Amino acid sequence: MAEIVVSDLRKEFGAFTAVQGSSFTVRDGEFFMLLGPSGCGKTTTLRMIAGLELPTSGTIAIDGEDVSQRPARQRDIAFVFQMFALYPHMNVRRNIAYPLVSQGMSRSDVAARVAEVAGVLRIEGVLDSPVGGLSGGDRQRVALARAIVRRPKAFMMDEPLGALDSEFREEMAEELRALHDRIGATTVYVTHDQLEAMQMGDKIVVMNHGVIEQFGAPQDIYDHPATLFVADFIGSPPMNLLRFEGAVAPGDAVARLGGASVALPALRQGARGALALGARPEHVRLGDDGPLRGRIEATEYLGTTQIVTVETGFGRLRARLPAAAQATPGEHVGVGFVAETLSLFDAETGRALRTAANEAAHHG
Repeated sequence: MAEIVVSDLRKEFGAFTAVQGSSFTVRDGEFFMLLGPSGCGKTTTLRMIAGLELPTSGTIAIDGEDVSQRPARQRDIAFVFQMFALYPHMNVRRNIAYPLVSQGMSRSDVAARVAEVAGVLRIEGVLDSPVGGLSGGDRQRVALARAIVRRPKAFMMDEPLGALDSEFREEMAEELRALHDRIGATTVYVTHDQLEAMQMGDKIVVMNHGVIEQFGAPQDIYDHPATLFVADFIGSPPMNLLRFEGAVAPGDAVARLGGASVALPALRQGARGALALGARPEHVRLGDDGPLRGRIEATEYLGTTQIVTVETGFGRLRARLPAAAQATPGEHVGVGFVAETLSLFDAETGRALRTAANEAAHHG
C-alpha cells in the first residue's frame, strides 16, 4: 500500500472551478474520508487521485512518485463505485477473476487469489452463482472482491454504500472498515453522510464549494470545527450557533451576550462585530442558574435521551438531555454551557477564533 500526497490541486471545467487549491496527505494504511454536500468537489478530487480526471494544476504523488498526468491504468489504483458495475453475463467467480485474467495470470494463481478474497469477504458460497440473483449486500461484496483481488496500492471508493438500504448500509460500513484493517489498505472514500464519515474514517477532509474547510481526525473536527460551515454540517443535531454583536480580545475567557457573561476557553485571537457562539447539544445545560434565559419550545424523545428546543434572545438552540429530565414546553429556563467545549466564530469570515483548546487540537 502507499502514501498519497495531494498538493495545491485545482480542477477547472471551462469557467467553473470544481476544486480550488486542495492539499492533504493520506498516510499509508489510512482510511481517509472526503466529506461534503453534493457538488462540493469531493468526487472530482477522488477522480483526479485515481487518474480518471487530470488536474488543471497541482500535483498528486502515490508511493513517492508524481502521477499527476498519468492515466488511471498507470497508477495501480482500484475503484469501487456506488453502482456495482458487475458483468451480468459472468458468475461471481468470473467477475472477481476478471482483472487477474486480463493481466495474464496463470489459472492456478487466479483460482488461489479468488478463493482467498472470497474467504475474506465471506462469499465462498455464491462463487458459482449468477450476479443478477444476489442481494445488494452480496453484490457490493463482489465488487469489493474484484477490487481487492488485484492487491493495488490504494482503493478509491465513491459512495460505495449509497445504493444499499439502511440495514445493509450499516452492516456493510462495519464490514468495510474491518476489511480495511485486516488487509492494511490505503483507502480514500467519498461520502456526503457525516455519520458514515465519523464512524469509519481515520481522517476527514470536509469540502464545500471546491474548498477544504477543515482536515483532521473525526473527534477534532467534531470538538473544534474550524468554520461555521463545519459546525453546522457535522453533528446530529448540528452545533448550536448563537449570534450576537460584540468584541473579544486575545486572553479573554468570557463572551458577553447582551447583559449575560458566558465563560469560554481562553482566546488566542480576538475579533469585533458579528460573532457566533457555538455549543454542541450535549454541552447545553438547562436550569435556574444559567447565564442566558430561554423558553422551551419543544421536546423530542429518542429513547435514552431527548432533544429539547429552547428559544433565546440570540437564537434557537437544542439541548441533548437524559430522557428522564423534566422539560415542559412553555417553561422558562436558564441556559448554561460547559465552558471548555465552546467555540467562538467571527461571523463575518466564518472562521473559528483560536482558543487554547482548539490550538492544542490543531497542533496535535
